[in-house]
Amino acid sequence: MSSRIQPTAQVDETATLGDGTTVWDLAQIREDARLGSGCIVGRGAYVGPGVRIGDNVKLQNYALVYEPAVLGDGVFVGPAAVLTNDHFPRSVDPEGRLKRGGDWEAVAVVVAEGASVGARSVCVAPVHIGRWALVAAGAVVTRDVPDFALVVGVPARRIGWVGRAGVRLTEREGELGVWECPGTGALYDEKDGALMERA
Repeated sequence: MSSRIQPTAQVDETATLGDGTTVWDLAQIREDARLGSGCIVGRGAYVGPGVRIGDNVKLQNYALVYEPAVLGDGVFVGPAAVLTNDHFPRSVDPEGRLKRGGDWEAVAVVVAEGASVGARSVCVAPVHIGRWALVAAGAVVTRDVPDFALVVGVPARRIGWVGRAGVRLTEREGELGVWECPGTGALYDEKDGALMERA
């Protein structure tokens, strides 16, 4: 099996695409980017130089993933979501000269395994999105998101927990700190603001 690239997509010759990865129309994948197997890069999506993307990742239409972002296996990035890379964005330096690549330090957004970043949300680097977390559509993430957290708003704040299925968890009656997925029945334990799966 090999990758599939639409004729209008731009994939740099130094980029690496895993087996079964599809790159749709008008998408751009820059130098030294590395995508795993089974990925889908939607129409007009952008993957910056050196970005690292795991297996079975979906970048929906017009998602923008700037370097040096790292996306784990099974990550979902919704339509028009943005993963930024600059603490102090400016076009020019204090003297008015156009800034170039060496004039600033790129910082990463890291999205861990299975996490989802909703449509039109913005992740302001540097920030880490935990495993299987869910960032709601339109949220602006300015601080790290714990594993399994459901975050919403501007700035994003945690309003609950989600399981691997993406369904909001419910606390079990009479069992403080024990959460259950209504979809799968999986159980999770909350302790000190963190959620862990039961084995």
